Amino acid sequence: MTITAPSAAEPRAPALPPARGDLSAAVAARLRGRPGTLPGPGAVAAADPYGEDVQLALHLGYELHYRGFAGVPDSAEWDPDLLALRALLERRFEEALREACPGPQTPDEVFDGLLIERPDGAGLSRHLLRHGTLEQLREYAVLRSVQQLRESDPHAWVLPRLRGRAKAGMATILYDEFGAGREERVHARLYADLMRALRLDPSPGHYLPAVGAPALACANVMSLFGLHRARRGALVGHFAVLEITSPPAASRHAAALHRCGAGEDAARFYDEHVEADAVHEQLVRREVVGGLLAEEPGLAADVAFGARATVLLEDALATSVSDAWRSGSTALRAPVEEEK
Repeated sequence: MTITAPSAAEPRAPALPPARGDLSAAVAARLRGRPGTLPGPGAVAAADPYGEDVQLALHLGYELHYRGFAGVPDSAEWDPDLLALRALLERRFEEALREACPGPQTPDEVFDGLLIERPDGAGLSRHLLRHGTLEQLREYAVLRSVQQLRESDPHAWVLPRLRGRAKAGMATILYDEFGAGREERVHARLYADLMRALRLDPSPGHYLPAVGAPALACANVMSLFGLHRARRGALVGHFAVLEITSPPAASRHAAALHRCGAGEDAARFYDEHVEADAVHEQLVRREVVGGLLAEEPGLAADVAFGARATVLLEDALATSVSDAWRSGSTALRAPVEEEK
């Protein structure tokens, strides 16, 4: 299939970013309507599953299910050749995650471990609270923008795949994530407000060229789990980790923003998560995870895997950012200018 139709993308759709290797270059060329054969299994198998090329290629494929790209027609979402390549990339990524998260572990064992915080613990939120600069807070906002400007969009895909308590609990939490009926309270909107307060451009995809593979992987895993019915357990595990770990980290991020004088508009996104996710933590474990496993106990291993994979990728992102800041360099692929 060759993509030649005129663009039907939304006016605010982001531009295609520069490629980072042969795989992402091939995907971008296809989206621009250029004919040619896409890479096959050998090329994908030889690539680093956590590397820039694979993660950008995956992002390009996944973004077609969200806003799309400027100049790319909506029909590209279902290009069979692109879907075939994306399946190879997904398999490579998921196999690497499963290899890194071996052994039996129950969801409760994973979740209980997340509730224990050492007073002398490290982590990005603690660094930002104690020592973070306004520029580091801006960098962190850029890194998270790929994920947070979507907020829970990928999680919403699980709703038609749940029943009973799990579905009711998930819908209750997502209602809050999407603003509880108020557009100005939608969490993605609050994140856009945070970016504006930090003099950053909140347009989706604007900073994609500056965001490296570790942050892309954290966003991509949501789409990987969300797009596949067979991964519904893993998506619930992913969602549970975010809800369980959010309140203490959000509290530190809000305090860091206040300390650096970023203002109320910047901190509101995190203030909202401190309040809401403290309630969501109990609801997600009791009703969403509990309800799912009461209906489908065989999904326990998938829930645990989704949770462990999330922790693995979040830790990898934290390590890459900490290493960059410790060495005195930027955590971004390229510095970003302040918006006027």
